[in-house]
Amino acid sequence: MIDLDLSDQIASLRSTFSDIRAVVDVERLEREIAELSEQAGAPDLWDDTENAQRVTSALSHRQADLKRVSEIEQRLDDLEVLVELALEADDADSAEEARQELAALEKTVGDLEVQTLLDGEYDDRAAVVTIRSGAGGDDATDFAEMLMRMYLRWAERHKYPVKVLDTSYAEGAGIKSATFEIDSPYAFGTLSVEAGTHRLARISPFGSADKRQTSFAAVEVIPVMEEAQAVEIPENDIRVDVFRSSGPGGQSVNTTDSAVRITHIPTGIVVSMQNEKSQIQNRAVAMRVLQTRLLLLKREEEAAKKKELAGTITASWGDQMRSYFLYGQQLVKDLRTGHEVGNPAVVFDGDLDGFIAAGIRWRKRGDDD
Repeated sequence: MIDLDLSDQIASLRSTFSDIRAVVDVERLEREIAELSEQAGAPDLWDDTENAQRVTSALSHRQADLKRVSEIEQRLDDLEVLVELALEADDADSAEEARQELAALEKTVGDLEVQTLLDGEYDDRAAVVTIRSGAGGDDATDFAEMLMRMYLRWAERHKYPVKVLDTSYAEGAGIKSATFEIDSPYAFGTLSVEAGTHRLARISPFGSADKRQTSFAAVEVIPVMEEAQAVEIPENDIRVDVFRSSGPGGQSVNTTDSAVRITHIPTGIVVSMQNEKSQIQNRAVAMRVLQTRLLLLKREEEAAKKKELAGTITASWGDQMRSYFLYGQQLVKDLRTGHEVGNPAVVFDGDLDGFIAAGIRWRKRGDDD
């Protein structure tokens, strides 16, 4: 007789899922999907391209949320049936299948539970991620490219659509900077805990033999804003430069001046875009990113002023939020949460969920204090 008593674990999983379902508010989701579907079906929808994109994107995101919840509910039902059949047939193979499905469901529900902690104003938005190399010469630009690949692989693992908006290649190895958009529900809330300074320590492949090199890269994560929420920018406040798109080593990959660089003169913020086909498209995307950064800057200044008036000015993120050690002790460690992985290769290949979940829970504890 097989030993297959999973009733307590399944009951606990159902209880957690019930709490998640209440937070997600399935009934509200269904109402919003119905309303958005009606808007998306309007014959004149694409007369206003920006509004059409907003409606279709919102509809897609909410449908994905509902599908995720519905699939978990169905899998829980199927698991109970599988356990019952395995016990009736005294089938060891079915029992093992049930155990594996329980483990998989525990991870899926755990991931969704973390998502329910993402209740910030913009947490449900898509994200624009920018990576910039810091101190460390060729090692830093190489590290920046390693981080870019890491986040793109993470998105690929989750089947999230990614659009690279701009890449500035270094003269030697790697990249000076890169900007890309991840278009999925809660991409901003999820990846916002990745923002900060990342540090790499390794034996440099670019310097003298056996010399340890420490290099740095900065990760910035901002939400994709709806047009109505973007700030107005006077034309006199910006300088627009156009140039040819370039590839690795500075080689030209475009024979026309389609790439665009916009400088916001009052703040010095610079946004470059070169991956769209036309100058008009690149300018539109660059303006959207600039507007978002200015809106967030305004909110940060307001928050800082409130903290100053209250007499408490403390940074919420340290200068170095994560360290990657590729010599001696092979280790990736988050300095805020203490979460660590002893295999840097899998982390650089996009296995970030453990770090992200720990970061979200860490941030939530800080918000609740």
